Amino acid sequence: MLDSNILEQLKSVFGKLENNVDLVYSESAHADQKDLVQMLEQVASTSTNITVRPAIGEHKAPFPQFHIEYNKKPNGIIFKGIPSGHEFTSLILAILNSDNKGKFPDEQVSARIKRLKGPVEIKTFISLTCENCPDVVQTLNQMAVIHGNFKHTMTDGAYTQDEITKLGVQGVPSVMINDKLVYSGRLNVIDLLSALEKALGTEEATHAKVVNHDLGVFDVVVIGGGPAGSSAAIYSVRKGLKTAMLAERFGGQVQDTKGIENLIGIKYTEGPQLAAQLNDHLSEYPVAKFEHRRVESIEQGEVKTIYLEGGEFIKTNAIIVTTGAKWRELNIPGEKDYIGRGVAFCPHCDGPYYKGKKIAVVGGGNSGVEAAIDLAGIVKEVILFEFMDTLKADKVLVDKLKSLPNVSIVTEARTSQVIGDGTKVVSLEYEDRKTKTMMKVDLDGIFVQIGLLPNSGFIKDIVETTKFGEIVVDVKGRTNVKGIYAAGDVTTVPYKQIIIAMGEGAKAALAAFEDQMLK
Repeated sequence: MLDSNILEQLKSVFGKLENNVDLVYSESAHADQKDLVQMLEQVASTSTNITVRPAIGEHKAPFPQFHIEYNKKPNGIIFKGIPSGHEFTSLILAILNSDNKGKFPDEQVSARIKRLKGPVEIKTFISLTCENCPDVVQTLNQMAVIHGNFKHTMTDGAYTQDEITKLGVQGVPSVMINDKLVYSGRLNVIDLLSALEKALGTEEATHAKVVNHDLGVFDVVVIGGGPAGSSAAIYSVRKGLKTAMLAERFGGQVQDTKGIENLIGIKYTEGPQLAAQLNDHLSEYPVAKFEHRRVESIEQGEVKTIYLEGGEFIKTNAIIVTTGAKWRELNIPGEKDYIGRGVAFCPHCDGPYYKGKKIAVVGGGNSGVEAAIDLAGIVKEVILFEFMDTLKADKVLVDKLKSLPNVSIVTEARTSQVIGDGTKVVSLEYEDRKTKTMMKVDLDGIFVQIGLLPNSGFIKDIVETTKFGEIVVDVKGRTNVKGIYAAGDVTTVPYKQIIIAMGEGAKAALAAFEDQMLK
């Protein structure tokens, strides 16, 4: 199952192991059981610290599954299914993390994880074709290692169709506690941790003090970890400014970008690769990096105080905001209630769950039309809804869309409500703007593709923004507030491109340096 090149790489990776990790599989009569055992034995062959053995005294399982034991004790990491495809990395990292190897959250984030009230039992439904699922699985596996009274089970939905139907799961990854959905979709560690805190509750801090934790005083704090933020931080520290970065995740939205062919000087790269290169470049400089952080409020003054969710704060002379943008939601009744249960944002990840079904795509720009074209090859019927009277996408895409026999287009449509039956989406209500008539179409899923929303909510009451939420900046990246700068997709600068964001981040950093030198 694993070729010789992969096995050689694993020998090097697992050379870091110091203690024993057991892969303990349940006996099963399922036809795929032999594939699981073969994979586990091949992985174990690459290190004397890894062993494979059957569970003792368990009933036979309905399909392949196993758990991890560290120094002969279960550590809460469970795989139901065969972690191949995108999830193979989750298995490798679970072994390393079991021995406390690999990149873990820093002390303060780990302290929040330890404060979750236990015992914790979480199940994540995944698909082996889902590119977003491994990030969620790997993060929850790490939480199991950090917490100590935490069970996390990765479940391959291909083996549990009856359970998926019963629970109303219509998208992956879907994180469940007591059969209730608590998180779905692309990983945001802060949102996931906040959802777990809400669902489980928290203990008083005993492992490490989180509340009122001082992260230090800096000349410049960059908020955001994408191309603009990375550029701003590097230019700031190269000018001799004591620099820190706060980010929900380093790499930002670039992490979710596929092929990149217009970054001048680089013929082709992909988002995760570029994000890793940005992080490597940052690591060459003494930039203090704080990941999995979200700003709660900012206290103005000559020295500004930035307060973060979780009780931390940081002081700085200058702030450079580079928080980018996120997928825009419809913000209509029922949408949030059915995210992961019929409302989706990733056609590639969630499209297979709608095979043979009727779905809607909302949005007539390039992203919406491309999504409709892709989904038309999977589902029974696609209806594309557009607010304006014509589609905004490129003509070549519109022509392709119109050529498909199972696609219809509804223009001048204002979506008004997502309707569900308590477990899944059953219809979409919209207004025909031409006739002012309310309409309803029965369907199984809705893919929202209506563009991006600037991540400026935390600062919109401090600096000037447009009606669309973009931060207004001058030619040097200055806002209307002294000591606060902004760059990249969160600003009014036109053309939301990686190369432009990098240049704007550098410009804002140079302006901050210039202003501090003129004091």
